[in-house]
Amino acid sequence: MAATAPALSVAGVRKRFGRTSALNGVDLEVQPGQLVGLLGPNGAGKSTLTKIACGLVRPSDGAVRIAGHPAGSAAARAVTGYLAELFRFPGWASADEVLQLHQRLARSPGDDGERAELLARVGLSEARHRRVEEMSKGMQQRLGIAQALIGSPRLVLLDEPTSALDPAGRRLVRDLLVDLRGRGVAVLLNSHLLGEVEQVCDHVTIIARGTTVASGTPPDLARPGGVEIETEGGTQHFPDATREQVPDLVAQLVGAGERIYDVRVVTGTLEEAYLEAVAEPQP
Repeated sequence: MAATAPALSVAGVRKRFGRTSALNGVDLEVQPGQLVGLLGPNGAGKSTLTKIACGLVRPSDGAVRIAGHPAGSAAARAVTGYLAELFRFPGWASADEVLQLHQRLARSPGDDGERAELLARVGLSEARHRRVEEMSKGMQQRLGIAQALIGSPRLVLLDEPTSALDPAGRRLVRDLLVDLRGRGVAVLLNSHLLGEVEQVCDHVTIIARGTTVASGTPPDLARPGGVEIETEGGTQHFPDATREQVPDLVAQLVGAGERIYDVRVVTGTLEEAYLEAVAEPQP
């Protein structure tokens, strides 16, 4: 397939489970080396979409392609890494054995060196021979991320990968995601942690009621809130002003005899944009 094909292409995807409609037409694209955050309330269809992308669930309508290949095909699976939200590894297996098993399942050409490198990247080198049942939930989650990277996939699908991690573990995962982007690996990150998505993702897609309700870069989605200038007479708010207009505004105020103490360019947050996008439409 063409090298320029998106790492993940989702076009008009719908999914029905009997009379229940989980997805009502979702469009999404992840380019090589791009970090895309997938946001939405519980029941929006995020996990269903992720499972369709990795071939575990078939869409009722629409098309999903991985690096140009149909989702679920052998060619698509060969370039996809996946960490489910609810995963479970055998308690008696060591971290190294878990990765060795997944190397065989993925038919990865990697060896002992690949396993050692992946464990180091998720901070588990010292736990290589520790049994899963002896690990904390956070350690198990980091092991899950390591198995998703077996075989150097071109697309990594992560469903709530930091839900059980402490702040240090979340930072490690954020650094890992940035490293993956630098290596040209595409990542679809399904998360409820809006601050985390805002920090690391290049693009965000928000779904609600089974459909795409907003999509764009975090700065584009977080609407500007104007400019606030603190003067001797109080704070003056210019709601439609942009950063480029700040020098002129300050010059006008100074010319009018005002003393300037502070200038703030007000920006919205991804949280505000998210809440507005997923709000139920008024009747």
